[in-house]
Amino acid sequence: MSQLIARAPDSTHLIPVTCVGGPDWPGVEAGLDPREAAYARATEFAPKAGRLALLPGPDGGLARVLFGLGEPGPGRDRLLVGKLPGALPAGTYRLEGAVDGAEASLAWLLGGYRFGRYRAAGPAGVPPRLVAPEGVDAEAVLRIAAAVALGRDLVNTPANDLGPAEIEAAARTLAEAHGAAVAVVSGEALEKDFPLVHAVGAASPRAPRLIDLTWGDPSAPRVTLVGKGVAFDTGGLDIKPSAGMLLMKKDMGGAAAALAAAAMVMGAGLRLRLRVLIPAVENSISGAAFRPGDVIRSRAGLTVEIGNTDAEGRLVLADALALADADTPDLLIDFATLTGAARVALGPDLPAFFTEDDALADAVAAAGAAVADPVWRLPLHAPYAGLLDSKVADLNNAPGGPFAGAITAALFLRRFAPGTKAHVHFDLYGWNPSTKPGRPEGGEVQTARLVHALLEARYPAA
Repeated sequence: MSQLIARAPDSTHLIPVTCVGGPDWPGVEAGLDPREAAYARATEFAPKAGRLALLPGPDGGLARVLFGLGEPGPGRDRLLVGKLPGALPAGTYRLEGAVDGAEASLAWLLGGYRFGRYRAAGPAGVPPRLVAPEGVDAEAVLRIAAAVALGRDLVNTPANDLGPAEIEAAARTLAEAHGAAVAVVSGEALEKDFPLVHAVGAASPRAPRLIDLTWGDPSAPRVTLVGKGVAFDTGGLDIKPSAGMLLMKKDMGGAAAALAAAAMVMGAGLRLRLRVLIPAVENSISGAAFRPGDVIRSRAGLTVEIGNTDAEGRLVLADALALADADTPDLLIDFATLTGAARVALGPDLPAFFTEDDALADAVAAAGAAVADPVWRLPLHAPYAGLLDSKVADLNNAPGGPFAGAITAALFLRRFAPGTKAHVHFDLYGWNPSTKPGRPEGGEVQTARLVHALLEARYPAA
């Protein structure tokens, strides 16, 4: 794991990493020591994105690193510095050049993340260290990176070691660290007040539960985060093919994103009353499994016909959203790895989001752009609500048909929080399918940093 330090001892040799884009290279090259410039020319260094040159000093040691940023513009990867921790030898480095210090420091830490729980420990190496650039709040950057690592660890952990009980344990550990309270309803106790959560989790020997974390001043503005916590999804009786199950350990990615965002919010001491609701279940198969065609009365009183047991995420979220709505929060945000339709539309890197509030939508998009945690708004197209009609119940969880799957899922959820006008639904992938700078292959807590930035702007710490 790479490291970030606020200040190095005066005796520490700091190796400069000169970050340079295409237009700046002639000026940078002219300012290099003649020996360094000669070496750069001899090795044909060019400031293409991610290009690296290690320049030796007179004693043969590493004197300077040149790191290419590529051409400026919207296509430049703002987390490109995240490539460096895996490419540099041990040492203490400082950044110089055309990079944002805080963003680059965070990228450094995000890129240095490794999930090594199940690997034999290799030789103990010394990770590269970065000295935080002038004016950067190293503590804040470390706090955000630690929250992301928490969420990534949860998503990366396989379902045999991360079920509903372990999700609860993670929430309790986080709560204890920040003085928050946690209440849990689990097992058969769910049937009366959270019947959809109970139905989805009934087939698993690992008891389902509704996790309720609260933190902050009760008189402050109320913000509620709801995270889908499906520890593993077989699809239920509408079973997935084997290929469809390979990544289903990540179906609790919404819960991981909610907990990561909560860690950032509580760590920053934002002036709000935070509530985190996580319906944690395993969608399994047994004689107790809920069935296609079943009709279940939800916490909100609406009856739901089960059109497909593989559309379980919206069911558990529905009961959690109804609980959240009763508290009339000032802002309600839910996170879920919900639909393949959103991935078909936007790909794995760009979560979809839905809200009826145009001003809130603008703020969400701006926060995502500000912290390089991008999202894209899709419409809550009200006429499509008819696609959720049922002949025997108030609505169907998955009535079939090839159209507008992400939108109809969002419209389904909206039915369960009618009193909360400021409501954002994130439909995310929760996974990096390949390694990119700052984003190692594996679990990802998409939108968590965005939500932290949004809330920090609205409810800054005192």
